[in-house]
Amino acid sequence: MAEFWTPEFEITRRDDGTILMEQKGALPEPARAIPDLLVHWARETPDAPYLAQRALGGGDWQRLTFAEVLDAARRIGTALLEMGLGPERPVLILSENSLDHALLALSCHYVGVPFAPLSTAYSLVSTDYAKLRDIYALLQPGLVFARDGAAYAGALDCLAGEPGAHVTLCSVNAPDGAATMDALRGTAPGEAADAAFAALTPDTVAKYLFTSGSTGSPKAVINSQGMLTANMAMVTDCYRFLTRRPPVLVDWAPWNHTASGNKAFHLALTHGGTYHIDDGKPTPAGIAETIRNLREIAPTWYFNVPAGYEALVRAFEEDAALRDHFFSRLDMMMYAGAGMAQHTWDALKRHSREARGQEVLLATALGATETGPFALAATEPQAAPGNVGVPARGVVLKLVPNGGKLEARLRSPSITPGYYGDPGKSAEMLDDEGFYCLGDALRPADPDDLSRGFFFDGRTAENFKLATGTWVAVGPLRAAMVDAFGGLIRDVVIAGEGRDRLGALALPDWAALGRLAPGLEGEALLAAPEVRAALHEKLAAFAGAATGSATRVRRLIMMADPPDLDRGEMTDKGSLNQRRILANRADLAEALYSDDPRVLAV
Repeated sequence: MAEFWTPEFEITRRDDGTILMEQKGALPEPARAIPDLLVHWARETPDAPYLAQRALGGGDWQRLTFAEVLDAARRIGTALLEMGLGPERPVLILSENSLDHALLALSCHYVGVPFAPLSTAYSLVSTDYAKLRDIYALLQPGLVFARDGAAYAGALDCLAGEPGAHVTLCSVNAPDGAATMDALRGTAPGEAADAAFAALTPDTVAKYLFTSGSTGSPKAVINSQGMLTANMAMVTDCYRFLTRRPPVLVDWAPWNHTASGNKAFHLALTHGGTYHIDDGKPTPAGIAETIRNLREIAPTWYFNVPAGYEALVRAFEEDAALRDHFFSRLDMMMYAGAGMAQHTWDALKRHSREARGQEVLLATALGATETGPFALAATEPQAAPGNVGVPARGVVLKLVPNGGKLEARLRSPSITPGYYGDPGKSAEMLDDEGFYCLGDALRPADPDDLSRGFFFDGRTAENFKLATGTWVAVGPLRAAMVDAFGGLIRDVVIAGEGRDRLGALALPDWAALGRLAPGLEGEALLAAPEVRAALHEKLAAFAGAATGSATRVRRLIMMADPPDLDRGEMTDKGSLNQRRILANRADLAEALYSDDPRVLAV
């Protein structure tokens, strides 16, 4: 069985209802900087595999040892310094996870050059490159990296026309005048790189991670070396089994997100493990590659979003050998990014019992880009999804009464120093006691025993009141409604502020609806009697099970047009922006309360 923490807590309750909660005992001393970990393992286990990815085109695995990665970091780091890069001339990374992306990032770490990995959506999905141009103007990078110069030609051309000067770097299909990764890796390592490594401190800026920017231009969250290593000390204290054997990861999640780019990537490095870059995705088109990789590599620690786990469950049902291999040495499963449906949760537990004779821990956590991300984590077995756990060692959780809920705020050594170039927002993120305002509400699993963990209780900025004055907790309601529709919808936007009843705009799961009415697409599929009947049945059941007006959704319209990234309706992670969609699609929200034939009502 995997070993986890056994935390004890100090809890203070103030007269105004505020609660302070923290683990007893000090956090173990973190490393000075992330590259110290690379140097350690290159010395202790130089020939152990550290990074792996299939060759371009889906060929065999290419593997790099700790010694090889350190050698590349010193060579590339030397080249970066020779280009004049540094704190005022950082590196901008446009492209997806890859071995070259990892080597460039670790080289930046080694010589103290900040880097910023961006969502590929800003370069490949956006049509106006607005967020990309805003980020470039803010950072004024000295180097822009795209793995494939042809795939990112539009974004590279856009940035070539922006004010400022930078070097373009590519792995393949480099445009004229661009540098290549092969050339950088061929640089002779110099004393300047090792001197820069020796000069690192916990306050050295390591990287910038950008918030999703759903309410405007993305904010650059400063990640210092000390912030990142403190986060890893918390992870190690929580997941104590990681010290027993080097972890093995198979991970697709993008490194511009803190969950993978910080927690998962650094987890493998901290413990001398192997990080396999999975070129698959939790989509109908991309899941086949993930399954292919999992047939060959059995992870010991695994992360996915609920949609990815749903796809794996379907694969396990058809292929017991895949299931048995996946669970063969698995210590835990981690999910985040969205709420997990109960049927997916139950199926994963069942498959782990059938494969291993015992349940592998399935858990989630709560954090943010600004927290590194590790802050709260669940390690106790649960009967249902949703419990985000308790504060990590070193974290003080502050729960403040707000609108009938408990708003979560955090203080910890892994909180960001602020937002680059935005001192105003940096000051606003902290309350008068120095706690980071997370913007989430939490509900205790057991009000009499806070050590039992907490459930996410909505984003405080999304919640609203009905005409009766009743508060609506939007986050939990959205999750419950998606779960109740059994896969027919992917997400919903809750409407009804100032009205006497709730309605919803739903994002359809086109594949699931298509199975109800084969041969139809788009508006015709949504209008099909079979589809409308199935949706109406789910809506009626959900409304009938509600306990009051704040959870009873009685009207529904399906959104035929997908959410628009450039209009701020969704984040690069695919999360819907509740308020922006309601503002942009005011006519559709208004139609919910009319006799529009598209409306389903109960």
